[in-house]
Amino acid sequence: MEERKLSFQDVPWGYHLCFNSKCPKADECLHYQAGLLAPVTMTAGTAIYPAAWKNGDCQHYRTCKPVQLAYGFNNLYRHLPSYLASEARMRIRTYLSSGMSTYYRYHHGERLMSPQLQKEILGIMARYGSTEGLSFDHYVTAFDFT
Repeated sequence: MEERKLSFQDVPWGYHLCFNSKCPKADECLHYQAGLLAPVTMTAGTAIYPAAWKNGDCQHYRTCKPVQLAYGFNNLYRHLPSYLASEARMRIRTYLSSGMSTYYRYHHGERLMSPQLQKEILGIMARYGSTEGLSFDHYVTAFDFT
């Protein structure tokens, strides 16, 4: 995986920033690292409050390492007969939301699937046979802001 450095341009609008420098996980937390990159002209926005830290853990901790995000579903269905492919497609659409909008956003790359979501979708595909060798259409190395 290529080495990427976080820049404030990567941070989606409205992403919660953290400014808790006393947090033991600050050096490796995406929320804190994004907060460090906020422009000095930025005077307001969404933030994570100190109350998020409970029992030695932060509810909002997110690792600050690039991961493989995915989009596109065509490759998942290639090995299936058409009647099973349409059933699998319907199950994935239902899992993602009740409408088709979210499914198509993930399909066309408007939204990227986190490693966890990829695993869950492959779990759905396991109902239709082996998932060995299955892959999504496209992969992108990026920070997981989901």
